[in-house]
Amino acid sequence: MTNILRSSGRARDALRAVTLEPGFSKYAEGSCLVRFGGTHVLCTASVDDRVPSFLRGTGLGWVTAEYGMLPRSTHSRSDREAAKGKQSGRTQEIQRLIGRALRAVVDRKALGEIQIKIDCDVLQADGGTRTAAITGGYVALHQAFRHLMKIKAIQTLPLTDSVAAVSCGIYDGQTVLDLEYSEDVAAQADANFVLTGKGGIVEIQGTAEERPFSEAQFFELLALARQGVTELTALQKKAVES
Repeated sequence: MTNILRSSGRARDALRAVTLEPGFSKYAEGSCLVRFGGTHVLCTASVDDRVPSFLRGTGLGWVTAEYGMLPRSTHSRSDREAAKGKQSGRTQEIQRLIGRALRAVVDRKALGEIQIKIDCDVLQADGGTRTAAITGGYVALHQAFRHLMKIKAIQTLPLTDSVAAVSCGIYDGQTVLDLEYSEDVAAQADANFVLTGKGGIVEIQGTAEERPFSEAQFFELLALARQGVTELTALQKKAVES
């Protein structure tokens, strides 16, 4: 397939410039500032020695997430959801996705009855905020687990794998990796892929915008996502070892 040059100058199979800055927050047990091009998300991990009531006495830990966008993270100001008194359906859906993605690679028995809360705050949005949050959230979570090992609250690192996420879509008739906002709003189809470092599938969210896409196109998107997550996994490994 022709490797088209996009308006950003990227090839169809190229990620945006991605950086993971661990330890960004002074106070959190784990943190990471993740940048996917113009999308910047601050992920922090906080340790809580109380698990939800439904897990008390089970010996199992829990990982959950909250997600939010700052008022001027986009082109025009939006009101804080706290000022409205409730979260939007989009916010609830995204934070549940982040929590599911991270729990998929956690050994909750090895964690014990400890809860980790991951806060993902979008500082600037240019498409792919949920995938950036998952990718950076893993680094923050890893740091929090290292903290718990250091203070001897846990004996082993309670992770079975790494997890990262990336968007793919059909734009200008071609399958492309890691859509920025201008591509996302004009895409014929877009999908978010949550994959583990070993290649396991955690979740796939895919939607056709104009007309259905084919099975062959889906597998092209999946191949692009695997390539992208392989690159992200390498960046995560470097970040957690730094």
